[in-house]
Amino acid sequence: MERLIQGFEEFRRDMTSEHRELFARLASVQTPHTMFITCADSRIMPELMFNAQPGDLFVYRNVGNIVPPYAQHVSGVVAAIEYAVTALNVQHIVICGHSDCGAMKALQNPAALKGKPSVEQWLKHADVARYVVEKNRPTIHGAEGLRYLTEENVVGQLENMRTLPAVAAAMANGSLRIHGWIYDIAKTEITAFDPIEGRFRPLDSRDSNVPDATPHARFSTPQPIASAA
Repeated sequence: MERLIQGFEEFRRDMTSEHRELFARLASVQTPHTMFITCADSRIMPELMFNAQPGDLFVYRNVGNIVPPYAQHVSGVVAAIEYAVTALNVQHIVICGHSDCGAMKALQNPAALKGKPSVEQWLKHADVARYVVEKNRPTIHGAEGLRYLTEENVVGQLENMRTLPAVAAAMANGSLRIHGWIYDIAKTEITAFDPIEGRFRPLDSRDSNVPDATPHARFSTPQPIASAA
């Protein structure tokens, strides 16, 4: 705790005039462009990873970067997504898993959840990943199996998020795009889900066709006006 307090004092002391002006502007309004949903793992630091400024990202963290399906579970993450889309008007939502994820390891080894009933119940929202990998890659275990689980969990949570009415409506009119990423802690690399190719591929800012998981915007063009009879 002393380290936290000392760190805050250093933060205030070393703050630049530009940052003081920024915080003054942010004191009464926020306009983040992206909601970033990731794991509660202490090794994942979105603002640091993306060199983001205060106000850029609307971050939500939970065990396993999970988004329960609509109406199945009233949760903070569902409420946060609804708020981000309808009140903050974010243009992007990223669901980001990561390497060496404890939640995904628990899916591999359910015995590890003994004595953790709340965690066990929460991870049922990720059980689709275990089932998909079990049925399609039954002989793969260990580190490679963990990678498949991590990827399939992100894909499954993207599908869950699309059941939220606010998300579905915003995607349909083209105002929102969704993305599924995996962050490799050791390599400091990100792979992004490409639904066309059906795989995660390296994220590269030089790539003019950065993959996302957004369906076609069916209401993105104005409805033609019927001519008078």
